[in-house]
Amino acid sequence: MSRYIGAIDQGTTSVRFIIFDRDGATIARAQMENRQIYPQPGWVEHDAAEIWRSTQAVISQALASAGLGARDLVAVGITNQRCTTVLWDRNGHPLHHALVWQDTRTDAQVAEMARDGGMERFRATTGLPLSTAFSAQLLRWLLNHTPNSRARIRSGELLAGTIDSWLVWNLTGQHITDVSNASLTQLMNLATLDWEPALLEVFDIPPAVLPCIVSSSAVYGTARGVLEGVPVAGILGDQQSALVGQACFQPGETKSTYGTAGVLVMNTGEHPVLSATGLMTTVAYKLGEAPARYALEGPFAVAGSLVQWLRDNLKLIRSSAEIEALAASVPDNGGVYIVPAFSGLYAPHWRFDARGIIAGLKRSPIKLVMWWRRWNRIPASPFVPCVLMVAWS
Repeated sequence: MSRYIGAIDQGTTSVRFIIFDRDGATIARAQMENRQIYPQPGWVEHDAAEIWRSTQAVISQALASAGLGARDLVAVGITNQRCTTVLWDRNGHPLHHALVWQDTRTDAQVAEMARDGGMERFRATTGLPLSTAFSAQLLRWLLNHTPNSRARIRSGELLAGTIDSWLVWNLTGQHITDVSNASLTQLMNLATLDWEPALLEVFDIPPAVLPCIVSSSAVYGTARGVLEGVPVAGILGDQQSALVGQACFQPGETKSTYGTAGVLVMNTGEHPVLSATGLMTTVAYKLGEAPARYALEGPFAVAGSLVQWLRDNLKLIRSSAEIEALAASVPDNGGVYIVPAFSGLYAPHWRFDARGIIAGLKRSPIKLVMWWRRWNRIPASPFVPCVLMVAWS
């Protein structure tokens, strides 16, 4: 008898596979970072084929480390970075890198749509303001910049979806997405839990390219390949899965988590609550045939990814784990603040044109020299003195 459950956690920064026993204890895990692709300022992409290869790799690693095989898993579920969008053909080949939710290349599209009805024009139907973050804008860009895409959709050659759809399609051949992910596309009607024809027309997205919207908890199909024979039985967007994982099942119960981004999510029960103060309204989850539960969300785009930026772009640290000791080594921030609006400002402002700033800098030459000497391995960079002063002013 199978005794374990597998969880695929495909996030913005990495992909993990975790094996749990029936008591919820972790038996094994494996993790790999996602390669971040920045073709030009404001553009953020992932290689969807690479994500699928990494997903298979971490599944194999976790099973091997526990001495288990696919037959030992009773089921597998998926949680994923939301909004990131993939366009692929039925042979399993992505036609373009996946466009990540942090990408701001669609700012002109957003501004164009806002001229006719404002930033709130779709909120009553979708619960969301206009933003570069949501899948509708990203998919529209992909279709507009992929030759013959709409003709190929009409002939049944192309599919699109968020990362959950991409993974489930590779695992089972099913083209589906759950309600929690669909609610972040800005194409789903919150009341009907289905694609809204009027929105598909506005965004010029053929319905045939989209996945079927399903419950967050059901047996969708049986996996092939590395998870051969294992039922795929759950899908939740990463923030909604954190809400469920922290047992926020009653209206008013709230979770706040910090990963690549930071998001506050509150369960609002069986009815969507539209925000008048810039929050998002989403579907929290739908378990089987039970009514959907809704949520209010307050997201900001950059949390842990700022640490990654300090490591990979400024090279101030060798590993992300170093940041905690460095932060603990000073008594306070000295009045210095960084606003890492690399992808604009999210709730409550929704300003996709905003950019990051460092404020409150003061002259602290002795401490700056100490840090410069300590970090003398850093290649000469005009940014380094600025950031070092932030740490020690």
